[in-house]
Amino acid sequence: MKVRVIACGNPYMGNDGVGHAVMERLSARHPELDIVDGGLGGFGLIPLMEDCDRVVIVDAMTGMGTPGEVRVFHEVPPSSVFPMSLHDLGIAEAVALAREVGVTAEVVIVGIEGGEIEAFSDEMTPEVQAAVPAACDAVIRAVKEGDAGGE
Repeated sequence: MKVRVIACGNPYMGNDGVGHAVMERLSARHPELDIVDGGLGGFGLIPLMEDCDRVVIVDAMTGMGTPGEVRVFHEVPPSSVFPMSLHDLGIAEAVALAREVGVTAEVVIVGIEGGEIEAFSDEMTPEVQAAVPAACDAVIRAVKEGDAGGE
């Protein structure tokens, strides 16, 4: 089973950089993972999802809890949950479009509540920074869910 982790977000927009922070930590501790930088998401997610059986997307979310809260979605939540670039698609729209063009990967989303996303800041709030280890654990669990059927 081919599983890919796609980390989204902008490390220069405060808490929106949490996906990037998760990617860096996972890459250092789990070099065996297929983990890629999904940038700001949008259309660029579609080719990253191709030829995968499962995709785990990790990104900041807003309006779903207290800052630093980690949630796992097995169904793609509404686009209002994940911050969206003004010039591209959000995660929900990108996944829907991927389905339309034949991408069949199972999608799991690990969202970290970012609260307020600040423009032009390379620092996350302490609550969001503290959530990085829990988000990494959630990603590892989501990756390994696919392994359980093969053992």
